[in-house]
Amino acid sequence: MSNISSRLRWVKDFSTSFGVAGGTARIPLTSTKVIGVAVSRGTRSYQEDGHSVCCLELNPEELRESVLRSQNYEWDPDKARRELAGQVVFVGIYDGHGGPAISIYLRQHLHELFENVEKSQIPEVHTWIKSLGGYFKRHRGGVLTKWLVDSPEEMQKTPPLDLEARATLAFLEADRQIADMKESSKQGSTASIVLLHSLDTPSKAFFASDTIALTVAHCGDTRVLLCSTDGGQVCAMTEDHHAESRQEAARLRRLGGMGLITDSFGEGRWMGALANTRGLGDKKFKRFGVTPEPEVRTKLLKGSEWAYSVSVSDGITSMLSDEEIVDLARDAADPQQAAKAILSFAEELGGEDNATVIVVPLAGWGKIRGPDKTKELREYRRDQAIGSERQRRM
Repeated sequence: MSNISSRLRWVKDFSTSFGVAGGTARIPLTSTKVIGVAVSRGTRSYQEDGHSVCCLELNPEELRESVLRSQNYEWDPDKARRELAGQVVFVGIYDGHGGPAISIYLRQHLHELFENVEKSQIPEVHTWIKSLGGYFKRHRGGVLTKWLVDSPEEMQKTPPLDLEARATLAFLEADRQIADMKESSKQGSTASIVLLHSLDTPSKAFFASDTIALTVAHCGDTRVLLCSTDGGQVCAMTEDHHAESRQEAARLRRLGGMGLITDSFGEGRWMGALANTRGLGDKKFKRFGVTPEPEVRTKLLKGSEWAYSVSVSDGITSMLSDEEIVDLARDAADPQQAAKAILSFAEELGGEDNATVIVVPLAGWGKIRGPDKTKELREYRRDQAIGSERQRRM
């Protein structure tokens, strides 16, 4: 690839465009004023967290169908300008375990797979996941069932992918490729991706959109939170995929529930080893129900009602409540300062794990009404941590 085409690809991936009077404007997603990212290795010897922020180009008709199916919302790509209508901002956060190889792979490739997978791949990917045996031996296709056909002619008659199907296919295809890595038997990773798609006509930047479609595809215990301008209330877009959680316990019941073992700290471990029952990698545990199929949730946002979204790894959530996380970001001057404020407070309390914070501003940025409800609690926790053995960095 020439230097010019490489540069064009970089611009496409790491910046987003929106309509302005008389033309198109472009902003870099890598700017700390646009999206804030804070990362710490903690006291660990190496970094297993990963993240990615980029802009995808998807089929506008697929996006139209997705928002119609999930939210019953009529959106016309032609009114949004076709050259901008397919833009989707992609924010991914990955927390590896056993080593960094799987989270590195996801950081480098999951966004590309998400953009490029096609429905024609579904029968082959489904054959692969059934070949894992055990839990997947009788897998019927899940959300991909309608595309499990026997011929290319029949495939042409099937509907286009929606975002839930695309996310599921991308995660499965990623896991199929990861299975060929030598590290896949001993390493794995969680994954949460956030997709932001402006529904304004003409299309606006995600941080200024009046109406925006939010889609979250999630495996594991990385977490995505929304902060409302109405008192800074939290809307959690993910649930931890632990074996003892209600939804995962129900899913795993077909295995007789015999895989959950409680360790000496009182924490559940599936097959005595894994904290999460959904994730990528961990090849030897797949037949025991560890699935790469993401839980996909969508939400239609009125931009002015939401200040920001926050994506965090468990190095943060093990130290802070959801309410503390969003409150720490509320008075920041920009997204980068918000991300640093969350990370710094977790470190003050003695956080030792790898930790990642990603703050994405929405149209309600800086407009949160009401008091900071966790301020006194945070001050008390900070005072209690001073001088303790857990407070290792100040």
